Amino acid sequence: MRTLLLLALSSVAFSQMQPAVMPEISLFNLPAQKIGPNDLIAVSVYGAPEFSRSVRVGADGMIRFPMLKARIKAQDALPSDLETSIAEALLLEDLIVDPFVSVSVIEYSSRPINVTGSVRKPLTFQAVGPVTLLDAIARAEGLSADAGREILVSRTGPDASRLVQRIPLTALMEGLDPTLNIKLTGGEEIRVPEIGKIFVVGNVRKPGAFAVGDGSETTVLKMLALSEGLTPFAAKQAYIYRREGPDGRKNEIAIELKKIMDRKSPDVPLTANDILYVPDNTGRRSALTAREKILSFGSAAGAAALVYR
Repeated sequence: MRTLLLLALSSVAFSQMQPAVMPEISLFNLPAQKIGPNDLIAVSVYGAPEFSRSVRVGADGMIRFPMLKARIKAQDALPSDLETSIAEALLLEDLIVDPFVSVSVIEYSSRPINVTGSVRKPLTFQAVGPVTLLDAIARAEGLSADAGREILVSRTGPDASRLVQRIPLTALMEGLDPTLNIKLTGGEEIRVPEIGKIFVVGNVRKPGAFAVGDGSETTVLKMLALSEGLTPFAAKQAYIYRREGPDGRKNEIAIELKKIMDRKSPDVPLTANDILYVPDNTGRRSALTAREKILSFGSAAGAAALVYR
């Protein structure tokens, strides 16, 4: 009895010491994908090395083998389906009595995914295996600092038209809606637009382009604060240049800047890509320029008189 108990304890201890067996992960575990144009495939025919070779699928989706009269369609076929098609062609032309064909994909070239815009490393890669939108962003090494509020994913629809899907960036990154992390199958173009900016030019202390903030409304007074205020020669009236309509026509909108700053007129909201232009108060500057010329002339005349004496 004692011996049996010792054997039982030894077997339990030995089983606990065994390392856990991890499932093998390899390319062969990836789900089979349909073959497309320009993909590189490897064909092996058992006992017939003259038919075993690598073949590039043509742009029309067809492949050609030596000694076979007819071409074989490879596009939209799984590797197992193509194995059957090649075997049937060899039988039909009496080249091999009982062919055993094996097909594998060496290189996918028909499923490009393009990632462009405000990412750290724009790139194009092939959709081999399961790929999601977050996977594509990770391959591009993440977003850049000027990334906007959404991601545009375009793909070809059933009628060959281009369909564009807008993905809100914050909801995607925070995982608020798992359905936003869409699956990619190849042929998609992912573009991350830059954040919208408003341009302030003219008689301000710090002209430049300023990013449109998230959530809060952007107005003329806020942009003037970001540009550190007006210069002494700023005019009382300013202009907003905005592109509107399907043709992108530029409209000029006059605003009473002095009244807005004195709180006598409501603040004016601005949208992305607006240009706020503060012109020069030419009358005031002209008077000051004339005064400076008179003073400089008087100083020069006095200096000349002293020299003459």
